[in-house]
Amino acid sequence: MNIEKKALMTELRDYFMIGIAMISYSIGWNVFLLPNNITTGGVPGIASVVFWGLEIPVQTTYFVINAILLVAALMILGWKFCMKTIYAVLVLTALTAFFAGHHDFHLLADQPFMAAIIGAIFCGSGVGMGFAFNGSTGGTDIIAAIVNKYRDISLGRVIMTCDIIIISSSYLVFHNWEQVIYGYVVLMISSFCVDQVVNTMHRSVQFFIISDKYKEIASRIAVFPHRGATVIEAHGFYTGNEVKMLFIMAKRRESNIIFGIINEIDPNAFVTQTNVIGVYGEGFDKFKIRSKHEKISKENLFENIENN
Repeated sequence: MNIEKKALMTELRDYFMIGIAMISYSIGWNVFLLPNNITTGGVPGIASVVFWGLEIPVQTTYFVINAILLVAALMILGWKFCMKTIYAVLVLTALTAFFAGHHDFHLLADQPFMAAIIGAIFCGSGVGMGFAFNGSTGGTDIIAAIVNKYRDISLGRVIMTCDIIIISSSYLVFHNWEQVIYGYVVLMISSFCVDQVVNTMHRSVQFFIISDKYKEIASRIAVFPHRGATVIEAHGFYTGNEVKMLFIMAKRRESNIIFGIINEIDPNAFVTQTNVIGVYGEGFDKFKIRSKHEKISKENLFENIENN
């Protein structure tokens, strides 16, 4: 029951943080970018171009396109991802409708370059935070999530590739390359922010723990934060005593929980913590490599090109 309660709290935390992420994105889009006629990427970018060209409310276009994409994504990403994405889309649609009815929220009207930078930081941080807590703003984020599920390609790079055409299309409305360049600035900065936020939230750490109470420590950590431990046989060089050393991998955000458990059970334990670049396996990331069949197909393709 205790584990189920903690799982429920984790889900509630995800929804709360996704809501914060959508607030961040909404501020960047509706306060800094849209009023200054600066295009962003994804479905918000399409909605912006449609609004400038046809005067259709951005929240309407944004909601309709995402509804179509979400139906297609259900089969690939599953209900868990899509439910949180649906929640994010609804929150962002409501916030955009709110800002549309309050035109006083317009900052840096005479400084479009600064508006582009600050708006991109808000938008990129919002998208990254949404991904870190298993949600997204929809649109090209859904495409990026599908690609990232099967390939080890950065989310920011996928989003950037999808959004170049959308931003370039704003020239058809404004006939002004300066506005397009501002859009490219937004794209570069927001993509960088996405990767920084996601990598920070998913960063892992490893612990080496030497303690006479290693069994109690490992048992507690196995219950919550539900991390396994490996016991390593070792001995002290100076004392020659045999010791047991725990090796534990965990998410960085779980570090304080683990330190609290160690301090409660054995305050005199010897502990080292180090950051790791990547952890793959149960409870962490999955390997994202091409299958053997895909590699053979690619080799055959290159052979056909050379023969022709």
